[in-house]
Amino acid sequence: MPSLLLRNATILTMNDAFDIVEGDVLVRDGRIVHVGSQAAGPYERADVVVDARQGYLLPGFVQTHIHLCQTLFRGYADDLPLLGWLRTRVWPMEAAHTPTSLRASTALAAVELLRTGTTAVLTMETVHDTEAVLEELEGTGLRATVGKCMMDAPAEGVPARLRERTATSIDESLALRRRWDGAAGGRLRVALAPRFAVSCTRELLEGVAEESRRGSTLVHTHASESRAEIDLVRETTGMSNVAYLEATGLASPRLCVAHCVWVDEREQALLAQHDAKVLHCPGSNLKLGSGLAPIAELHARGVCVSLGADGAACNNRLDMFDEMRLAATLQAVRRGPGAITARDVVWMATRGGARTLGLDHEIGSVEPGKLADLIAVQGDPLAQPSSLANVRFVMKGGKVEVSEAGAKAS
Repeated sequence: MPSLLLRNATILTMNDAFDIVEGDVLVRDGRIVHVGSQAAGPYERADVVVDARQGYLLPGFVQTHIHLCQTLFRGYADDLPLLGWLRTRVWPMEAAHTPTSLRASTALAAVELLRTGTTAVLTMETVHDTEAVLEELEGTGLRATVGKCMMDAPAEGVPARLRERTATSIDESLALRRRWDGAAGGRLRVALAPRFAVSCTRELLEGVAEESRRGSTLVHTHASESRAEIDLVRETTGMSNVAYLEATGLASPRLCVAHCVWVDEREQALLAQHDAKVLHCPGSNLKLGSGLAPIAELHARGVCVSLGADGAACNNRLDMFDEMRLAATLQAVRRGPGAITARDVVWMATRGGARTLGLDHEIGSVEPGKLADLIAVQGDPLAQPSSLANVRFVMKGGKVEVSEAGAKAS
């Protein structure tokens, strides 16, 4: 792999001190070896030099809640609340997927994500043919942690093709983990992904908790997204969503919970107590009318909150810049301007995502020794304020995956 020198950038390191550095970044063998001015650490001639003048260099974004399989559904599931959206649109369309359509959906999502600066994702796919998604991801530049959706409960509206036997669901997920965890040079990993309490039996959730403990595997699920969902969970279990997850043994630092829109103070305390990770999807929450999540309160409790666009069917875009803007401005509506700052949301989009994936030692900041997952953003104040216009290049593990005309190499 050729060495690469990125010169003359304003570097948002997102390190522990939140240092902003004017200077250069040297990448060798896929890792960052120098950050700062050339005078502070002379280095050998790089194979490729990119002038990042008037640009910002920052870590690649980490989206922690995505459904790659829903990219082809964009625009086909509008104007519905969560449960109706699932029962009448998304579940039937997921059931209709074939390996070919799943590969197409994955490829389309990967292009959109990379072009807008996302280099790593945590994604939940549909119940069947997840191997096709992993095979397609192997040929893309995304760093991905993938879970086969797990659904074994006789919930209303679930098509037959999405309803599994409990043991089969667990066995298929573990088989994917054995085949794919650590594939593509460590770029691909496998998580356990029970969809949510409404569509999973307690037996399945307890089995997932046991396998997560045994294999130190991430668990990716949904909880407390809508009031109707919460009512269903309380009706069937007698508990709130988060309390039920704790009762099944799932509450741990490996638990990654999407949404958490309607979590009260007790549930917020439970999430903090177990170091569970919250995956905030403001765009999706708005489109489905789910509500405004108490992110400022979770942040104040020390809960690790990261960001995701969710799926194209419940957002219409997979752009992290949109999610950062919404995450900050919606909390300003709830709690006043500055409740969640610009720096907070960039941390959620980078370090928070890396920590959620258990990869904070490898990605999420621009520091020597870390993998070179980097993006450069145009700094011209007259530039069109759009991520597609402003992202100049995207690098994953030292390899340039997206390069715009503005990034000049010599």
